[in-house]
Amino acid sequence: MRIYLIGYSYSGKTTLGRETARRLGVQFFDTDKAIELKYRTTISTFFSHYGEQAFRIIERQILQSTAEMDNVIISTGGGTPCNDSNIRFILDHGTAIHLQMSVDDIMERIAHARRTRPLLKNKTPEQVRQYITEQLQQRLPYYNQAQLTLPAFGANTDQLIKLITDNGIAI
Repeated sequence: MRIYLIGYSYSGKTTLGRETARRLGVQFFDTDKAIELKYRTTISTFFSHYGEQAFRIIERQILQSTAEMDNVIISTGGGTPCNDSNIRFILDHGTAIHLQMSVDDIMERIAHARRTRPLLKNKTPEQVRQYITEQLQQRLPYYNQAQLTLPAFGANTDQLIKLITDNGIAI
């Protein structure tokens, strides 16, 4: 069993994924955290030093390493399924679950976030809303290829586990 959680930043992929994996007794893997550990830096610092293109290359390598894993829930970065053939890789190697969020829900989470994501730095709230609206529209065709979708705002571990078990995903 290999479950990929996909969706926009702030959708709860890491939080829901970690707790669901713990409750199901399977491994949890966060692609962003793996990059930070491998390169001993934050995603934000990596972006500022090397740029988005370099980050996406590394991100793809980390994603491809998940093909070796089993009995795992994988939290992907928000842009991971939207680059190269990453969504095809995800669909070919496991079950993709889209944690779906509206722009308003994302803005609500940003307002309470402890840190700002790299692509949102130095933007006013209006610029952030416009950026998210545009980016979400670009990413939805990729996210919508997921086999399953869970409305993420207010979602909890029990709901994700129910979605997994109700759809016959072997645990």
